[in-house]
Amino acid sequence: MMTRNEFQKMPPADRATIRPEVPVQHVAETQVEPPANSAMSKQGEAACVTGGSGCIGSWLVRLLLERGYTVHATVQNLNEAETKHLEAMPGAASRLRLFCMDLLDYDSVLAAVRGCAGVFHLASPCIVDRVLDPEKELLDPAIKGTTNVLTAAKEVGVRRVVVTSSISAITPSPSWPADRVKAEDCWTDLDYCKQNGLWYPVSKTLAEKTAWDFAKEHGLDVVVVNPGTVMGPVIPPRLNASMLLLQRLLQGCSDTYQDFFMGSVHFKDVALAHILVYENESAKGRHLCVEAISHYGDFVAKVAELYPEYNLPRLPKDTQPGLLRTKNGAKKLMDLGLEFIPMEQIIKDSVESLKSKGFIS
Repeated sequence: MMTRNEFQKMPPADRATIRPEVPVQHVAETQVEPPANSAMSKQGEAACVTGGSGCIGSWLVRLLLERGYTVHATVQNLNEAETKHLEAMPGAASRLRLFCMDLLDYDSVLAAVRGCAGVFHLASPCIVDRVLDPEKELLDPAIKGTTNVLTAAKEVGVRRVVVTSSISAITPSPSWPADRVKAEDCWTDLDYCKQNGLWYPVSKTLAEKTAWDFAKEHGLDVVVVNPGTVMGPVIPPRLNASMLLLQRLLQGCSDTYQDFFMGSVHFKDVALAHILVYENESAKGRHLCVEAISHYGDFVAKVAELYPEYNLPRLPKDTQPGLLRTKNGAKKLMDLGLEFIPMEQIIKDSVESLKSKGFIS
């Protein structure tokens, strides 16, 4: 049996196609059932999840394993801290393969995608704070990385690719009509973002447009999920940007995130949304993924109501200029059978997860 240390000493090109033999401890988890009217799962089929060790990726890997898929999960490195939570999932011992992948290294991307019928492309840097080198930190990994993943998918004959975009490819869009609810036909204003140094929305918008251009030019079946602020029980040892936002809020941060918020959504629902649009051939185009279109002020008020022991800032009700609220913002996903977890439960699950993992007291 190859030890982990022996495995990690191998060149990356050799490591990419071999999963190290490591003990897998199965943990008791509550089964997450798909919506009743979703398409039949493709049990036994192999699917690649890029960014598989992240907060959303870990939930997606878990649900795919539960549905009988073989999963190729890509990670930035194969250290135990990066992979232990994946290896502990039910089904991982026989149906999970781990790949060390660099989005800008095509060969490592191809190795992970080879043998898969579907690809879920989640991996992309998320930095909403000040960015020193936008091209290196955000744009290249997002845009060139997406091109590499789609090129590899086309080369191996993947049937469908689900690209994880973001509400940041929909908003900020200050010129959007004030009397219209923002939906999948709304795109982020790139000029506004560049003028204001909002490089994360630029990266997500250009990456998604790259995906659509590639799909059209090469005849690849691509669908997109545009999640909002994604929160809930955290599986991996580190937090995503959305959970960091909540952590900062509970510590008294008064930012309004006027250019970064359009509604919240549970990790589980985002993972289910990816599976739904993959398994349902009728799913086409973009899919806004939020439990409701709401303002950050609504979210903060609900957190304050549920957790009065924290000294939260008082924010105005309307923190996102011109954003119309609606409970049916994610109608396309609702029509596919997704029943969204409401904001109150998202907040409870998120705060309790932060507490249990020691991120807040």
